[in-house]
Amino acid sequence: MKVQEINRQIRENSIANIIKKRDRKKNKKPLQAYAASWSNEDRLYDCVGHTIFIVLPTSGCEWATKSGGCTMCSYISDSPLMDISSDDLVTIFDNEWNKQLEKVDISTKENVAIKLFVSGSFLNVNEIPEKVQEYIFNKFSKYDQIKEVIVESKPEYIDEFSLKRLASIIPDKIFEIGIGLETSNEDTRLNKINKGITNKSFEKAVSTINSITEYDIRAKAYLLVKPILISEKQAIEESIDSAKYAKEVGVRRLAYCPATVHGGTMMDSLWKKGSYNPPWIWSTVEIIKEVRKNVDIPMIMDTAGFGTRRGPFNCKKCNAKLKSLIIKSNLEQEISEELENFTCECKEKWAADLEFSDILNTTTNPKN
Repeated sequence: MKVQEINRQIRENSIANIIKKRDRKKNKKPLQAYAASWSNEDRLYDCVGHTIFIVLPTSGCEWATKSGGCTMCSYISDSPLMDISSDDLVTIFDNEWNKQLEKVDISTKENVAIKLFVSGSFLNVNEIPEKVQEYIFNKFSKYDQIKEVIVESKPEYIDEFSLKRLASIIPDKIFEIGIGLETSNEDTRLNKINKGITNKSFEKAVSTINSITEYDIRAKAYLLVKPILISEKQAIEESIDSAKYAKEVGVRRLAYCPATVHGGTMMDSLWKKGSYNPPWIWSTVEIIKEVRKNVDIPMIMDTAGFGTRRGPFNCKKCNAKLKSLIIKSNLEQEISEELENFTCECKEKWAADLEFSDILNTTTNPKN
């Protein structure tokens, strides 16, 4: 059976279980409870600044509901799986936005970025209607301190009209669209991640973004470190090659997402059977070193899940320290001497895994 068919079955079962549990509850979870927001120090294009993150619930990623979605993604499981009115979306956004403004007076900050996340694509009007998109952007337009506004979208929703429509509301800010490229290897992306994005569609979307010169609109590529069904060594090689490819296509920034195992996904199913493990943290360090030295655009390595049972892991002696060094590298956009020279006894196990994983045809990396 093909990966896509198995993935669809797993997703359909997961969604059915979520709906069944939700419908059994007497007190239904309010829509606002599906939203989230937080803020922290983060890297902007030209400096370290203050970033506000806002997660809005939507009806769900269309790619996930129609095809089973990506083999590692659980966003559909975190959505209400129902239609949400424009008025409700506006109310939810206002609540999260005001919550963050109450915590931090952004008028006292010099450089602020906003990162908006939804279950699928912000530019998909079936998830976020045009009037809601514009309402949100009008909020941001009032603050000179906001330098960057970042959203995510699949290529099929990226068109010149939509980009100009939103960019015209925030003409003095960087408007960035993050695209889940995941890898430049089309076979891995289509047949192992089940992303539904071809190199041609990605290149067309980036070209559309870069063709608009009257506004500062930029493309970012999200890259997945270690999808299912590839070895540790191949994961590193694809991650490095993908950065080079994205730069050549015209992407202005990179964001690596090392795999973390989430419930209700094909990755989770394989992990439970002992047929998959997330990457070593050493692998992410290797990627950072190579990309920082050879690809001259900003890049960050997400550290969510580092050191956890379902996330990237080395050993208890070095997990926390390497995570802090990687966060420092994200902020400074440099490789510190400490990160360059850091070592631990578990590094020998990682090296052995790289040497033998292809020979043994294994995608697991036992670390105990």
